[in-house]
Amino acid sequence: MTILSTHDLKKVYGSGESEVRALDGVNFQVEKGEFVAIVGTSGSGKSTLLHMLGGLDRPTSGNVTVDGKEIFTLKDEELTIFRRRKIGFVFQNYNLVPVLNVYENILLPIQLDGDSPDQGYIKEIIDILGLASKLNNLPNNLSGGQQQRVAIARALASKPAIILADEPTGNLDSRTSQDVLSLLKVTGQKFSQTIVMITHNEAIAQMADRIIRIEDGRIAV
Repeated sequence: MTILSTHDLKKVYGSGESEVRALDGVNFQVEKGEFVAIVGTSGSGKSTLLHMLGGLDRPTSGNVTVDGKEIFTLKDEELTIFRRRKIGFVFQNYNLVPVLNVYENILLPIQLDGDSPDQGYIKEIIDILGLASKLNNLPNNLSGGQQQRVAIARALASKPAIILADEPTGNLDSRTSQDVLSLLKVTGQKFSQTIVMITHNEAIAQMADRIIRIEDGRIAV
């Protein structure tokens, strides 16, 4: 079952001689439960692509379909709600709320949606990610690797259709990077979670089920 697809996705900045085609007709699809790495150098368009896949920015033309819904047919408020329910994000800089403890950060997307957490599921995520002893800690009392594990738990908590990971190990040393990626892969498999990861790191990309390469705004064949 295809859970994510793009159709002739384009993002153009500027016009005339200053025109930049950040994305230039991107087409690909991801099946449910896949772990896909999108690899490209700086300026290749991979971060722009991630923003489009997550509905954080709108394309110049083309569309993105997530869990059967063409997301750019939605109005801004509808898209915000859809994104909160269907897309989990793991960012390079963790993006945890500093005044909330670990447990509160994990539950935040569910509570913003006015929903009740599946306590058994949440506990299972916390246990797998080794966070049970850190639930009352604030983010600034955690290591980088621990903060990223909290970010992964938060992304999983609302049972999204897909998880988008943007250079999730960019701020971590190599050993911690391997640990975090292993946990991301294990949790993905355990919960049949679809993961799309943006990275420039070839070694990290090799941990994915499939690698998609992007060059100059186009998928490299």
